[in-house]
Amino acid sequence: MSPVRSVKNQYLGINAHLHSQWQAKGGWKDFHTAHIVYLTAALKARLLPMGYTAGIEHSLQIRRSELSEGRPESDIMVYDRDPVRPLLPPGGPAAVAEPTAFPVAELLVDYEELSEYRAIGIYPSTTRFEGGEPVAWIELLSPSNKLQDLGPYRERRLDLIKTGIVYVELDYLHESPPTLSRIPNYARGRRRRPPVAGAHPYHILVIDPRPEWAKGFMLNYAFAVDEPLPHVRIPLNAGDVLEFDFGPPYHHTLAETFFAYENVDYTQLPANWDRYDEADQARIAARMVAVLEAARAGIDLESGPFPTHPLPLDEALKQIETLTSELTQSAT
Repeated sequence: MSPVRSVKNQYLGINAHLHSQWQAKGGWKDFHTAHIVYLTAALKARLLPMGYTAGIEHSLQIRRSELSEGRPESDIMVYDRDPVRPLLPPGGPAAVAEPTAFPVAELLVDYEELSEYRAIGIYPSTTRFEGGEPVAWIELLSPSNKLQDLGPYRERRLDLIKTGIVYVELDYLHESPPTLSRIPNYARGRRRRPPVAGAHPYHILVIDPRPEWAKGFMLNYAFAVDEPLPHVRIPLNAGDVLEFDFGPPYHHTLAETFFAYENVDYTQLPANWDRYDEADQARIAARMVAVLEAARAGIDLESGPFPTHPLPLDEALKQIETLTSELTQSAT
C-alpha cells in the first residue's frame, strides 16, 4: 500500500500524527527551530504597525539531544534518502572553486555546544537594540522540559514573570502533564488513566503579572484535536493588546518544511494511539476518513483540509480499513 501524504496539514489545528511521532520517536527540535522562525515573522507583521517588534531570544528551556546525551546537535543536518548512493564511489562534475582549508583544531578552540532552544521576545520597536526589557515572552515547550527538566524551567519562568513581563506558553504536547497543576491533566501515561474532566491535549497560556505578579491573572486557551489553534489576546503596554491567530504560522511551518509530507501517512494511526482519549481518537479517525475518501476520489489533497462527519469511533476505524484496502487495490 502506497502511503497517503500531503504537504498541506490536513488537520484544522495541531497535526496529531506529527506531534505523536515527535513525542514517541524524536524530531521535536527540528519543528521547534522552524516554528520559532515562522512565528516570529508572523508576529512582526502584526506588531510593527503597533510600534512593537519581535526577536528570537535564548529560551528558558534546556536543549537535550534526543538520541544520546553525548551526541552534539547541529542546526541543520543533511540526510540522503537513497540507501544506495552513500555506497557509490565519489564522482561527478568538478567544483567551481576550491574551498579554503583550515586545521580543525584552530576552529574548535572557542566552540560552545548549543544547549538551548529559542524563544520570542516582544519589545517596543525603539528599545530592543538599546538594552530595553521585553514586554512579552513566548515559549514553545519541548518534550524534555515538560518532563526531566520541568523544575529548572518553572524556576526560570517564575523569575521572568516576577519582573513584570507578560508570559505566553505554547504547549502542543499531549503526552505530558501541563506545567501548572491547576490545569486539568490530559496525559494518560502508560497506566491509561481515565481522562480528567475538562482536560484538553493542547494549551496556550497567557500570564499577565501586572501590576504585581502575585495579583496577576492567567488565561488558558485550551483546544482539542482537529480544532483550530486559537486567536489569543496578548496584553502589551499602555492598554495595547495584540490579537493574534496562532493557526496560520503553524500551518505555514508544516507546509514550508514538508514535515507532514515526509512523516505522515494517513493510512496509519498515529503513534501511541492509546495516549488520546476516545473523543480525540474519534476526531483523528474522522479526519483520516476524510483524507482517504478524497484520495480515493482522486481529489488533490493540497486542496484540503476536507470536511469531516461525526462518526462513532468503531465505525470510523472500519471505514479507514475499507478505504485503505480500496486504495491498495486501485494501486495494483
